[in-house]
Amino acid sequence: METHPRNVFKYCPFCGSQRFFWDGVKAHICSDCHHKLYINEAGATVALIVNEKGELLFTVRKFNPVAGTLDLPGGFIDLGETAEDCVKREVKEELNLDVTDLRFFGTFPNEYQFGGLTYFTIDIVFECNVKTFAPLTANDDVAKVYFIHPQDIDLEQIGLKSIKKVITVYRTRI
Repeated sequence: METHPRNVFKYCPFCGSQRFFWDGVKAHICSDCHHKLYINEAGATVALIVNEKGELLFTVRKFNPVAGTLDLPGGFIDLGETAEDCVKREVKEELNLDVTDLRFFGTFPNEYQFGGLTYFTIDIVFECNVKTFAPLTANDDVAKVYFIHPQDIDLEQIGLKSIKKVITVYRTRI
């Protein structure tokens, strides 16, 4: 397709180099300044996972943006992937948990700063059930995991604006 980013971007937006190549998966890489320009769907997914005590499963971000802050499991939708498949994959990658069923919760706009650019995304949020919490481990881009009752969450410890909004709305629905 002529309008696909691999066919459109010819110059590095960071240094202007013509040595700007598609990696065949999801990014352009500049051979001169080594910047990567990721081409993601405009969507990201978020999982609301609750234990038997009614506590939400929170992660701590391992990397920037906002490393060290509270977050919810989830991540960017890969090219050609559905939101439902994405949230299941991200929960498995980050927490080693298997989502058994999910329900759409809502969508929340977000601005995500990475590599000197602002990406405008939409977080697609699902309430997820998991088979068991027994294999729960912090993996991938997750530093730690916590279960926190929704009313006890300090919104200032959450790094992303969209996740603060998700928790605010979630509190009104429980």
